Amino acid sequence: MRAVRLHDHGGPDALTVEETDRPDPNPDELLVEVAAAGVNPVDTYFRDGSYEPVSLPFTPGVDVAGVVAATGDRVDEFDDGDRVFGTGIGNGGHQGAYAEYATVPTDRVVHLPDDADLTEAGAAGVASVTAWRALVDHADLDPAEHCLVHGGSGGVGHAAVQVADAVSARVITTAREEYHDALTEMGAETVLDYGRDDLADAVTDASAGGVDAVLDHRLDDYLQFDADVAATGARVVGIGENSPDPGFTNDGAARSKDVSYQFMSMFNTPDLRVPLRGVAHLMERGALSVELARSYDLDEAGEAQRAVMEDSFLGKLVIEP
Repeated sequence: MRAVRLHDHGGPDALTVEETDRPDPNPDELLVEVAAAGVNPVDTYFRDGSYEPVSLPFTPGVDVAGVVAATGDRVDEFDDGDRVFGTGIGNGGHQGAYAEYATVPTDRVVHLPDDADLTEAGAAGVASVTAWRALVDHADLDPAEHCLVHGGSGGVGHAAVQVADAVSARVITTAREEYHDALTEMGAETVLDYGRDDLADAVTDASAGGVDAVLDHRLDDYLQFDADVAATGARVVGIGENSPDPGFTNDGAARSKDVSYQFMSMFNTPDLRVPLRGVAHLMERGALSVELARSYDLDEAGEAQRAVMEDSFLGKLVIEP
């Protein structure tokens, strides 16, 4: 089979495509013929060595969707030919999905409804599970609450807009003007240009005095902002930052409102199948779709990883072997 391989940590050009042996599934694994693999910033962190070391040579690709080609000896909930999608591979413990076939532990994959698109599902994992875990599990978002999603055009952002809308929250998000109409169609009640000078006032006005929940992907830029626009008892869920030293300039804004902060990583999810099934349900209902900005083949994996870190686009990038 053909697979993207990394022999030494480095930049996007460190990724090459090679012919390798098709793997056999372990007793609790599936062998999946890959239809699509999402391209995520986390894939680049394993490539450049900034995340936990991986055994080289290594195939990246945390997200996967495809058709079951073989099952391990102890697998009884999946059969050959089943459509599946999952996430949480392509890390220190497992080879990834930038390949024609990938082995996937059964605790990181679920059945994909017949009406759901395989390519969209391949790009859904990290983004949609992170959004679900942040808003449903950590923020405990309720109907009619005001929810601020920073960066609504991003992979997690556009999934979060739809997850929040699916629970009937009132969604406020930020994005470039070119993405406003699309995000409104996805369920955002208010879409604001993140570069406007009066953004805090605009968020406060749109939420009738303050937001109840925030999904923040750039804590170093917005940690103080989140406190300033929060309602009393607001929950802020932080999923990332550009600089590892975010801080308040005035933490009294948070203390005076009893604002709660939860910092999270999708990789700490106790059982990935729970949010994956929730995402599958929303996809089946038509309440969540993954916007596919671009598709790449295996030979273009390096360019895809460059683009996911440097380019502006709505939704997700995907590799289709």
